[in-house]
Amino acid sequence: MTTERGYTTGRARREQIIAAATALFGRVGYNSATMLELSKICEISRAGLAHHFPTKESLMEAVLETRDREDRERFRRNGSQGQDGIGILRGMVDLARHNSGVGGIIALYAVLSAEAADPTHPAHDYFVRRYARIRSGTAKALRDARAAGYLAEHVDEERAAAELTALMDGLQLQWLLDPTSVDMAEAVRLRIEELLVVPLGGPD
Repeated sequence: MTTERGYTTGRARREQIIAAATALFGRVGYNSATMLELSKICEISRAGLAHHFPTKESLMEAVLETRDREDRERFRRNGSQGQDGIGILRGMVDLARHNSGVGGIIALYAVLSAEAADPTHPAHDYFVRRYARIRSGTAKALRDARAAGYLAEHVDEERAAAELTALMDGLQLQWLLDPTSVDMAEAVRLRIEELLVVPLGGPD
C-alpha cells in the first residue's frame, strides 16, 4: 500500500512538472527557461526536480511525448482506424477545437518549432519528424478518402496535406495573437470540406 501510494504521488508530481514546463516553455521559450526557475514554480528542490527529469532535454521530451500521446488518443476517438480517411480529417477539426482551450500548448509549439529551425536545437529532429509524419498521415487520409469516393477529383493529396498542415499552424499563430480573430475549428472544417464531395461527418 505504501509503495502504491508513493508511486501515485510520484506520478502526480511528474505530471505537475510537465504541466508547469509546458507553460514555461510556451511563455519564454525552451532556450530561455531554466530548471532552477521551474523548480521554484513547482515548489520543489532542484535535486527533487532532477530526480524526475535529470536534464532540461529529458523534460522537453516528456512535454512533447505527453502532447503527442493526447493527440493520438483524440484522433482514435474520432475514428482514425477507419479505412476511408474521414476519421483522420475529422480528428483535425477536433484537435483545432481542443487547441482553442489550451493556449499554453499552442504557445509552446509556436515557440519551440520556431526555435527548432536551428539544427543545433535539441528539438530540431523532433519537429522535422513531426511535420513529415503529419504531412504523410494527412496525405494517406486523403488517398483513403479518394479510394472511398469521398475526395474531389481536382485534389492533389500531397499538396493538400502540406496546405492543411500550414493552415493549422497559421491559424494557431493568429489565434495566439488575438483569440477573437479566428475560429480555428470552423476554418479547418470548411477547408477540409472543400476537398471532399461528402460532409465531413461522412456520407449520408
